[in-house]
Amino acid sequence: MKYLVLFAVLLLVYLLWRHERRSERQERAAGERAAPPRPPTGAPSLPQEMVRCSVCALHLPRTDALLDARGRTYCCPEHRQRDTA
Repeated sequence: MKYLVLFAVLLLVYLLWRHERRSERQERAAGERAAPPRPPTGAPSLPQEMVRCSVCALHLPRTDALLDARGRTYCCPEHRQRDTA
C-alpha cells in the first residue's frame, strides 16, 4: 500500500512539473511572437582595418589605436608613454 501512495505522489509531482514547463514554454513563445527580434545596434557594416601596437604587438582596430607624432600605433596611453620615453 505504501508503494502505491509513493507512486501516486511521484506521479502528481511529475504532472505538476510538466504543467509548469508547458506554461513557461507557451509564455515564452507568445512573447517571441509579439516582439520580433531587433537587429543588433552598433555593429559595423564593413570590416575595419587592423593595426598592431608598437610595444606589445596587440592587434586592434585603427579607430581604437593611439598614434604618436611619428605615426606609430599603440593600444593604450601607457604604451605610448613608455615607447617615447
